Amino acid sequence: MAHQQVYPRGCTFAESDWDALQPFWYPIAFSHDVTDQPVTATLLDQRLVIWRTSAGLSVANDICLHRGIPLSMGWVKDDHLVCKYHGFHYSPEGQCVKVPANPEANIPKKLCLKTYPVKEAYGLVWTTLSDGDQYPLPDLHEWDDLEYQQILPESVDLDAAAGRQIEGFLDVAHFAWVHTETFGDANNPVVPHYEVIPTEQGLRAEYLSTVSNFPKGLQDLAPADFKWLRVFEVFLPFTAKLTVNFPGEDRLCILNVASPISARKTRIFVPICRNFDKDQPLEPVYEFNYQVFAEDKEVVEAQYPEDLPFDMSAESHIGADKTSIAYRRGLRSLGLGAVYTA
Repeated sequence: MAHQQVYPRGCTFAESDWDALQPFWYPIAFSHDVTDQPVTATLLDQRLVIWRTSAGLSVANDICLHRGIPLSMGWVKDDHLVCKYHGFHYSPEGQCVKVPANPEANIPKKLCLKTYPVKEAYGLVWTTLSDGDQYPLPDLHEWDDLEYQQILPESVDLDAAAGRQIEGFLDVAHFAWVHTETFGDANNPVVPHYEVIPTEQGLRAEYLSTVSNFPKGLQDLAPADFKWLRVFEVFLPFTAKLTVNFPGEDRLCILNVASPISARKTRIFVPICRNFDKDQPLEPVYEFNYQVFAEDKEVVEAQYPEDLPFDMSAESHIGADKTSIAYRRGLRSLGLGAVYTA
């Protein structure tokens, strides 16, 4: 008889949700970090190895099928991934092609790594634990637009669920309380009315307010009565794009991707594009980005329950929460938080 395990209905993602989460694309590394040596990463508790050959990138389970050594401890030679323990050689497709201790042995076809689809986009290496045909990558077309500058900050690690982080990124009511050292204004806490529109991949919300997006000390650069338009686009389950419309035709695009290492450990990748100040140093951009995420990190890591509640009666809601409410419903539509049999 199968053992039935019931997870709380308020779960952002736990083992019961993995089947629903596996088909989506997630970034697991920076492209520039995968050169002539294998790199390890973890996605949904699955340890992975990433390596580059003349055929391109490969992603597989990070384990040699001979004696269980992580292949990320090895190296790449002659387009083969070589195990550190006994030198087993694996092709870019994951097939074992050489056993140095028994060079004349007939290698069975089953001695083949579990591999996964892989793509490079926005300076990141993306993979999916499914076949890769069900869903497209999140859209950041500005990355390939010559009018925009490409900016790629370091990733940010959180001891928090991916859904909590994305909901925090979408939240506009916390600006006046959490981000007072960066861009928020404690004297401007009111959230004007806004609408949330469902989309094919998630949702879209356009938020118009007087909250400046300039860092403190530079906020006089915008007219006093300027209305800032922030457009949020969600690509379920754990990606959100923010487009900030500055005075004139200046645009800033931020792709916030919460890659779930495990149920409550998340790595945030944040490719950024802008069509202004392209000749200016990037250090202030990085510093501002890290400070904003540090302010969010303190709050998100402290939230309880750790998992994002789907039961709408579990927490209180206000009018400013339209985006987060729609986001939670979107996650539920994927089948997250369900009872499963193991």
